[in-house]
Amino acid sequence: MRRTAVVTGGAGGIGGAIVRALTEAGHEVAVLDREGEFAVDLADSEAVHEVAGRLGPRDVLVHAAAAFDRAALEELNLLTWRHVQSVNVEAALWLCQALAPAMRERGFGRIIFITSNTVWRPPAADFLPYVASKATLVGIARSLAKPLGESGITVNCVAPGLTRTPFTEADLPREAFDEVLVRQALPRSLVPDDVAGLVAFLASDAAAAITGQTLCADGGSVFA
Repeated sequence: MRRTAVVTGGAGGIGGAIVRALTEAGHEVAVLDREGEFAVDLADSEAVHEVAGRLGPRDVLVHAAAAFDRAALEELNLLTWRHVQSVNVEAALWLCQALAPAMRERGFGRIIFITSNTVWRPPAADFLPYVASKATLVGIARSLAKPLGESGITVNCVAPGLTRTPFTEADLPREAFDEVLVRQALPRSLVPDDVAGLVAFLASDAAAAITGQTLCADGGSVFA
């Protein structure tokens, strides 16, 4: 039987690579993004619940969407904080809540959160909302691993380093990529397929014994 997956942020650089990798591995993939068959604003909890109801049962959930609103402590306001947390954290929770029951019934499921190696190495003070949200996802994965594991569902995180995507290349100066390369054990820039390959592995039967873990796909930046 062909397995089914849903990828949030599947129209983005990393999300798009994940969609392609899962499709190549034989999954039927639905994309949750601002445009497409399952168009949704992930900051809107009611919209997330509504689209989750239209998805139907899914074997794999990958939460790759992310809001990157920046603010240091002195500049942070409630609107910015809540927007980042609603997209990066709450949307993931509501989708887990909606999809986990059918995974339990089938005795199989894969939940994968795309986090960030900035949890261990924050690049700047104004990354506060983003880093906090990604650290929260790590905690959620660890909290869900045992109760969902009893039904054959694994819950893991993939933490990329700075990855070359159209968004990051437009948002950051070239020097930012050069500085990261100095810290990496592997002397090359990361690309979306580096993340997608690891996600496809975690979604497969070969990763059946891995849960509650965060795997860094950052070229050895955190530990170099």
